[in-house]
Amino acid sequence: MPVTKAEAVWEGTLKEGRGTMKLPSQGYEGPFTYASRFESGQGTNPEELIGAAQAGCFSMFLAAQLANAGFPATRIHTTANVRIENLVINRIELTTEAEVPGISQELFDEKVQFSKENCPVSKALASVPEVTVNATLRQ
Repeated sequence: MPVTKAEAVWEGTLKEGRGTMKLPSQGYEGPFTYASRFESGQGTNPEELIGAAQAGCFSMFLAAQLANAGFPATRIHTTANVRIENLVINRIELTTEAEVPGISQELFDEKVQFSKENCPVSKALASVPEVTVNATLRQ
């Protein structure tokens, strides 16, 4: 498997400083500041990138689980809300909507729970005290 690379540069103090985060594979480079992370300032933040990673990994892993069970998904859309308080990521809330023809609600729920616990990013974020998934099945 390839090694994935990301970069960050921070200049200055915590509150007055500024930084950039870079995802070289896609040519993305975005600014981040204290205000974009802990207030409502412009720019991105590490938690937003963690949320994107969690939503993407969960969706792909769920797609694999559903296909392996004989019910390939037509579409899976997942959002992640990442909450940070007192410098601790204490909650990640996933909301997913999946179009999966022919699957039972029970089997779908089982695959959602398994994916929440076992996708690689979920395992990497195992120290987050609370991770929830609100999943909706569309057929």
